[in-house]
Amino acid sequence: MSLASIDEAVTALKAGRPVIVADDQDRENEGDVIISAQLATQESIAWAVKHSSGLLCAPMTREIADRLDLPMMVEHSQDPQATAYTVTVDATEGITTGISAHDRMTTFHRLADPCGVPADLTRPGHVLPLRAVDGGVRVRPGHTEASVELMKLAGLAPVAVIAEIVADNGEMMRLPQLQELGAAEQVPVTTIEKLIDYLNERDPRHATDASQHLQSGTSPVQHRAHRRVSLLADTLVPTIHGDVRIRAYRDRQQGIDHLAVTAPGSANAEDRRDVPLVRVHSECITGEVFGSLKCECGPQLDASLAQIHAEGGAVIYLRDHEGRGIGLANKLRAYALQEQGLDTVEANLQLGLPADARNYEVAAEILAELGMTRVRLLTNNPEKVAQLTSEGITVVDTVPLVVNIHDTNVQYMRDKRDKMGHTLPQTLTITTNTQSVTTAGVSSAQSVGPATDQSTERNLSA
Repeated sequence: MSLASIDEAVTALKAGRPVIVADDQDRENEGDVIISAQLATQESIAWAVKHSSGLLCAPMTREIADRLDLPMMVEHSQDPQATAYTVTVDATEGITTGISAHDRMTTFHRLADPCGVPADLTRPGHVLPLRAVDGGVRVRPGHTEASVELMKLAGLAPVAVIAEIVADNGEMMRLPQLQELGAAEQVPVTTIEKLIDYLNERDPRHATDASQHLQSGTSPVQHRAHRRVSLLADTLVPTIHGDVRIRAYRDRQQGIDHLAVTAPGSANAEDRRDVPLVRVHSECITGEVFGSLKCECGPQLDASLAQIHAEGGAVIYLRDHEGRGIGLANKLRAYALQEQGLDTVEANLQLGLPADARNYEVAAEILAELGMTRVRLLTNNPEKVAQLTSEGITVVDTVPLVVNIHDTNVQYMRDKRDKMGHTLPQTLTITTNTQSVTTAGVSSAQSVGPATDQSTERNLSA
């Protein structure tokens, strides 16, 4: 039996009919039924269920998955084919239990709706969305990408219904059996290989780009297929340092929102925009909101924003990094242990927690989204440099970030240098900070005036 052409498959999809697509025998060596989610009917969904195990998936583009707020199902997938499963969903309205052919048809329609919003779906549910990789089937030759490519060729919403076809005995159907089924049901049968050839004929430049990626030893799947961040918001904000642009990114794996604060730099600043100045900064509520002197996080953030605004670059603000990644409550518990004589490292370990639990993968992804893959890094922390480098960010230079140190945190600074390898000088300026209290004048209420600093030089190893 001969295989259907891609044009024949596209014609069937445009008419709302199913097609069968087989992959390479060296990959999964199986076939999937593919239906347009936009044109799915109760009958076509029932047909897909009848000829499969009943597990129906919804491949879609990354942009649609982001718009519908569909995070990855697990943080670290162990699937051998790197299939990008998200959380399962049902339609919010118009269904009963969610499992019937009618109910799943309704859910597929919601997923394919170009005006759809996250509130249109409940989580978990009975339909399993899949994120297709950027670059499509020529980057990852799977049914997820093949189905989305076919929807685009058909001029339909790039959301599909797919299900793996099984025989009556429960075994996977191979190509000869798939062709027999297609002939019996008058369903076109084609292959991913034919689809790739078809696309290469239409756009050979794209084929060359994909081939170069795959031959370079750094597959684009590693860098683009499973990007874990999605841009949620982008706005200009006036600050005490000047106007900055703040972008909010959602970490799809952990559901945490992080910020990228960027500034172009002043007109008279040295032009280093080809290698921007970047600070990757960990959230610290105690230091940044309450002005705690036990750390230097607040002054570091303020100094970073000032330098970024002057020179141009970005501050990547990572939330959920309290206490070097152990969380706010645990950080306060560690503070209590430090009051009993333990240092910052010993306190974490006493709680059964790592000295530093932070991971900078998401920071690297945000930098890549900003186009900042070569940076001058504002940091004293060699581990931060090492992690960003391992994630594909080229750190051209490190720029020290040393702010005034107080008597209350000088031991903390020694511990960071001696126990955690931070590159801090032997002699630092120790600043005694006092605040003048003035009477408001209208009532007996008092207001805190500007800080008065008295500085002395002190050897950090003292």
